[in-house]
Amino acid sequence: MSQGILGRKVGMTSVFDAVGNHVPCTVIEVVPNVVTQVRTEEVDGYSAVQLATGDKKEKNTSKAMLGHFAKAKTSPKRHVVEFRDFGGDLALGDTVAVADLFAEGERIDVVGVSKGKGFQGVVKRHGFGGVGDSTHGQHNRQRAPGSVGASSTPSRVFKGMRMAGRTGGRRVTMQNLEVVRILGDQNAVLVRGATPGAINGLLRLVKRNG
Repeated sequence: MSQGILGRKVGMTSVFDAVGNHVPCTVIEVVPNVVTQVRTEEVDGYSAVQLATGDKKEKNTSKAMLGHFAKAKTSPKRHVVEFRDFGGDLALGDTVAVADLFAEGERIDVVGVSKGKGFQGVVKRHGFGGVGDSTHGQHNRQRAPGSVGASSTPSRVFKGMRMAGRTGGRRVTMQNLEVVRILGDQNAVLVRGATPGAINGLLRLVKRNG
């Protein structure tokens, strides 16, 4: 079962726990998600629930998606995600709140897209130390990758070699994060520690199995 909900990263804060420890938290806004489709084994070949969040202008929504949201009797949404084997008895147009799935003290996984950092060198991308000693004839080599392969054999660079390249902007899952507070009246949840992505980024809060 993969129960989850969509939220928006608001920023960081901190709270004190029952024994006075200072706990850093990520604030995630979780407006109740709307069920826009229910997939079944008989019709679709698998079981899933499609949740949507974030209002979107009609003029920026295709006619196909307008009809899709109209079936669920909801306004156009910006983000639509499926959760496999969600379970429960949900129907089109139902809403799912964070308090319906999680409880304070529970452990969850948070999925997001990491901050994009553009094209970076090996020192920033992989933590290389550079060529090293700058006093023995090195010139502008402190952040260079060094040798990347042999010449005649194999006359190529092996796949997977750690080199410079585009960094960040990838799907990242932070596992086993603690739900510190659930603020139902503010549609927010506090999760211990850092979560992937920039402020206002979309996050998936997923219940851990087992």
